[in-house]
Amino acid sequence: MKKLLGLVFMVLFLVSATNFTSPKLQNEHSLEGTWELVSFNNYDGTDVIKTIPTTDGYRQIKMYYNGKVMWTRYVPIDSSEWFGYGSYSTTENSLTENIEYMSATMVKIAGDLREFKFELVLNKDTYSQITVDEEGNRTFSENYVRIK
Repeated sequence: MKKLLGLVFMVLFLVSATNFTSPKLQNEHSLEGTWELVSFNNYDGTDVIKTIPTTDGYRQIKMYYNGKVMWTRYVPIDSSEWFGYGSYSTTENSLTENIEYMSATMVKIAGDLREFKFELVLNKDTYSQITVDEEGNRTFSENYVRIK
């Protein structure tokens, strides 16, 4: 009987010492998830001067998960392959993508550039990655919606 009580006490002790936590909830304003490009903005340095929606059939998808980013683009009138993979990091107002691997078409355009830095405007189901020039002026953005 002493052994049984000792065993029960040991089990209760181990169970009580276990750290019970609920699964980590995804921050409602997290970049993690799948996104589709819906438009581009041109800026005059601060303000949007023109918004250009994507054309019919054009699709660009980005997926962010656990510090990794992957993107692909399909352009109906272009037989080139467009994709890339790498890591990313964010702060409240910035997004940095370090592309480790990309299609030959992207290599031709990007050259040796592998780190892409953007101003980030992130909402629950939309985000914009804004290109900023050397003086800190906004020039161009890609605007995405979350795919659910």
